[in-house]
Amino acid sequence: MMNNRHLSRRQWVAAATAGMATLWMSAPAWAQSWPDRPIKLVVPYPAGGAADQTARLIAGPLGERLKTTVVVDNRPGGGGSIGAAAVAKAAPDGYTLLLDATGFTVNPALLPKMPFDPVKDLQPVSLVMQVPMLLVVPAGSPHKTVADLIQAARSQPGKLSFASAGNGSAQHLTGELFKQGHKLFITHIPYRGGAPALSDLMGGQVDMMFSAMPASLPLVRSGKLRALAVTAPQRAELVGAIPTVAETGLKGFAAQEWNGIWAPTGTPPDVMGRLETELRAVMALPEVRQRLAANGAVAMGTPRADFGKFVQTEMAQWARVIQQAGIKLD
Repeated sequence: MMNNRHLSRRQWVAAATAGMATLWMSAPAWAQSWPDRPIKLVVPYPAGGAADQTARLIAGPLGERLKTTVVVDNRPGGGGSIGAAAVAKAAPDGYTLLLDATGFTVNPALLPKMPFDPVKDLQPVSLVMQVPMLLVVPAGSPHKTVADLIQAARSQPGKLSFASAGNGSAQHLTGELFKQGHKLFITHIPYRGGAPALSDLMGGQVDMMFSAMPASLPLVRSGKLRALAVTAPQRAELVGAIPTVAETGLKGFAAQEWNGIWAPTGTPPDVMGRLETELRAVMALPEVRQRLAANGAVAMGTPRADFGKFVQTEMAQWARVIQQAGIKLD
């Protein structure tokens, strides 16, 4: 009887050990099989916009490296929060990703109620690109330098105006950051999009605007606008003669539009690591870098930890700007 009991126990231990080995081996095996079907890359903005163009630029080479298809899925609405919420609530299996923009770090301070928690529900994978803005004025403006603008704003508070693509837009927040840094009173004129704002700027209906380089640089080159400064921490290669805002008197000033990629929280570490590795490889491809550089954008491809810190810094900066300016959506 005793022998049978000991034999039974040994059999039980062997079975349990085998089961644990199977469980231990299943996770790496599953990770090695990922991906075995198409990956959905959600863009929470309309087709044709800057974020959509970035997504479509990298979807092809990313799919090639992962040996699958990466499908771009546009889900606009709510300033980007609707599409982002859909990814936050998706299965954390590596088959649904989010490509979002600057609005990701603005919305938490701007929207009264978010449909998801951007910190808890999504994991940063990589910052993929940044594009600086240009501080531009009409070609016939009497203001030739940033110092000219500051002097005019101080001599007649409220008379100068700056355009943006709407309340809470990147152009608006950058303008407010500039105003707050110099303690200026410049009137904000919101438009329904960047195109009409630039149109009125060229016509002289407004005095200045912070506009992303892909939209404003062609107008500067054609002589319809004049660029006074660039918002990146360093001078931009395409406009090397244009000083940074920081160089003109606001030390540490940096405001750029950007795109990054997230995955739902709980995505397996092996999958997150593979995504980071392949995204960084894609952003290092000469053809990708050249396509972005042609429009004044800079290909990035950062480690997950660095992107996470970047997102935290952006959230803190824009929350301060929004609170101080008392910005509210219409």
